[in-house]
Amino acid sequence: MVSKVSLVRLENGGADLKSGVSKAFDLIGFEIPSSVKTVVIKVNLCYYWNASTGQTTDPLLVSALIQHLREQCGHDVEFRIAEADASAMKTKYAFPLLGYTRLAEKEKVKLVNLSEDLIEEKELQINSRKIVLRVPKMLLESDLFINMPKLKVMRATHISCAMKNLFGCIALPGKVKYHPFLAEAIVAINKVLKPHVNLVDGIVALGKYPVKFNLLMAAQSTFAADYVAAQVMGYNPSSMKFLNLSIKELHENPNEIDVLGEAIEPFRKCFPTENTLVARAKMRLQLFLLKTYSRLSGDIIPPSIDDA
Repeated sequence: MVSKVSLVRLENGGADLKSGVSKAFDLIGFEIPSSVKTVVIKVNLCYYWNASTGQTTDPLLVSALIQHLREQCGHDVEFRIAEADASAMKTKYAFPLLGYTRLAEKEKVKLVNLSEDLIEEKELQINSRKIVLRVPKMLLESDLFINMPKLKVMRATHISCAMKNLFGCIALPGKVKYHPFLAEAIVAINKVLKPHVNLVDGIVALGKYPVKFNLLMAAQSTFAADYVAAQVMGYNPSSMKFLNLSIKELHENPNEIDVLGEAIEPFRKCFPTENTLVARAKMRLQLFLLKTYSRLSGDIIPPSIDDA
């Protein structure tokens, strides 16, 4: 079965986000079921960095998505914007700091900490490794589950996009425990959670540095979204362990991906790709300095290895 991925270039500096959302969905033929009563939108809130850094899903895009959905399925739908606690981030602080409390008041939607939701424990075998996940029931039961990741690099996995954003759903603040087998954990949570659609925020993308990219991507397959996102960011998807593992464990087929809308190449040419070997060396130095600072000051350190 062909997996469609749309690339939409936002015009006028992204002034009309709602039409960009509509076009991204139309290109992949995504239709919102008329029976929808609850919508859960999983955003990516990374530490307390705002959207201009390229780390965090832009609340303006979330607002545009909600407005688009209300036009399609009416105003009787309950919207929930969801994120889980991370090792060095509490959603109760991130929501107001990053503009989501204001967004919730404006759009009359709920903000949800997935770490405080009812939990189902799932045990999976991935690549001969047993993995136990704490999965929020809300994501398993929602009428419409939308995944809204960022388009950004991550030193441990090369990229962080749709599949990695679902890793952030795990209702365990200290997700760093999964990092020794991160690829397996990412594939495991993607085996459990199946968003109805993924809307990738590439308004500001993050490579070696943040760049105004004005790109939206949409796909119903998290694997297809990430496979194309890797190419957009100038990486070879075949070199990424979690994508290769997805082919084996999730029975994905990269030869059955159809890219619609804009071409990949113009975006790839202007993406500030980060050299992974250099980035990892810098990360080790930064981690050493941060841990030294933390021991001396007693202060909390930000997530130098992103698990959000």
